[in-house]
Amino acid sequence: MALRFFNTLSRSVEDFIPWDPDGKTVGMYCCGPTVYDFGHIGNFRTFAFADLVRRYLEFRGYAVRHVMNITDVEDKIIRRVNERRVSLRDYTSQYEKAFLEDLDSLGCARPHDMPRATEHIPGIIEIISQLMGRGLAYASTDGSIYFSISKYRDAGCRYGQLVTLDFDSMRPGERVKSDEYEKESVADFALWKSRVPEDGAVFWPSPWGEGRPGWHIECSAMSMKILGSSFDLHLGGEDLMFPHHEDEIAQSEGTGAQPPGRRFVKYWLHGAHLLVEGKKMSKSLGNFFTLRDLESRGYNGREIRFVLLSAHYRETFNFSFDGLQSARPALARLDECLDKLSELAGSVQASPDPVLLKDFTRALDDDLNVAEARGVVFSWVRGMNQQLADKSLKPEGAASALAAWREVDRVLGIGRAGPAADCAPVEVAALLEERQAARKARDFKKADALRDAIKAGGWVIEDTPHGPKLKKA
Repeated sequence: MALRFFNTLSRSVEDFIPWDPDGKTVGMYCCGPTVYDFGHIGNFRTFAFADLVRRYLEFRGYAVRHVMNITDVEDKIIRRVNERRVSLRDYTSQYEKAFLEDLDSLGCARPHDMPRATEHIPGIIEIISQLMGRGLAYASTDGSIYFSISKYRDAGCRYGQLVTLDFDSMRPGERVKSDEYEKESVADFALWKSRVPEDGAVFWPSPWGEGRPGWHIECSAMSMKILGSSFDLHLGGEDLMFPHHEDEIAQSEGTGAQPPGRRFVKYWLHGAHLLVEGKKMSKSLGNFFTLRDLESRGYNGREIRFVLLSAHYRETFNFSFDGLQSARPALARLDECLDKLSELAGSVQASPDPVLLKDFTRALDDDLNVAEARGVVFSWVRGMNQQLADKSLKPEGAASALAAWREVDRVLGIGRAGPAADCAPVEVAALLEERQAARKARDFKKADALRDAIKAGGWVIEDTPHGPKLKKA
């Protein structure tokens, strides 16, 4: 079966065929963080989804160029900069650094390119100039530059490619300068904002006077600069569908830079909202969590990633602490199976088990059905455990199973816990070594006392033919 995605542009599931004539390279852009604060788990559901798309495309043999922008200038950031009385870069760099640390904690592969909006001001000015030259943008009385939706439509272009819009309720000439505005508002949007006192030191020179870019134009400039005027995939959360992504299409295609017969983006993929304990995430409800909040409660990035990738990306996902807690025994079952397979395989090498790879691929080819793919993995774990229990699995079979898992995990990215002794606290590992020394000295009374001390620390010792192993009690 061919790889298929639900394309928001066509509102249908389509075969994935990249623009590359050889069908090998893929350009992929994902809207990245606005670095005015720490990212929350709703943001990271989108970034984990983007990581899954990239990993799976690479698994399927594509050479992917993954671009994710850093929005380091917009309304909220400027307000914070003025409140804190620091420079723009000093303020945003701390949250950019935190975002990358969180991305690493989740096991997400870092994008190949992470452009900052502030580094692309010349490109932004160039696009705005092109739009003005084509009569699709105009200057307001305060010196700001706006994109004209009516002129765009009069030129035979369609505004409302990703969403259905009610133009009858639109008031011609209505303008919106704010980066964020009512989702129902169909209005001309700011490409360049003239400098105002509230901007402080955040401004750049332009042909239209000092000012700064609007939010929407930033992504168009960065994506087209790196991936070209037309590329394969654009990802983001469904909350960005309108107005942000719709405006991206209008201003990008308004330049006329795309080759004949091509759109700005061929496939648009949008991840659904994340709820927390069944409710919309909100600080006022006390259910607003950053990744760091969860880690401070004792959960690790592997567990959080496992949960974020538990549901189909187009399904509204209910994030709960019960679900997060259930990740631990599920991952423990997987790790225990992999440990036993490693013990049996020893140094034997083998080709990957084709059955697991076939079933796993079939699931993800179907619009990234990760829930079904995880079901395939845990069905495989049950089968492996049964064969291990009845001793019907040979070292070659165990090696083949492990090779298949390594291929699968190239996509899932949940890894494998190291040997339990590596995960235990240093003091517990030291007690284990001391116990081994006592056993060698035939001081069994001391060895038993050390076993009890280890158990009191929340760990148990499993004596195996390959030596003692520590396991969580």
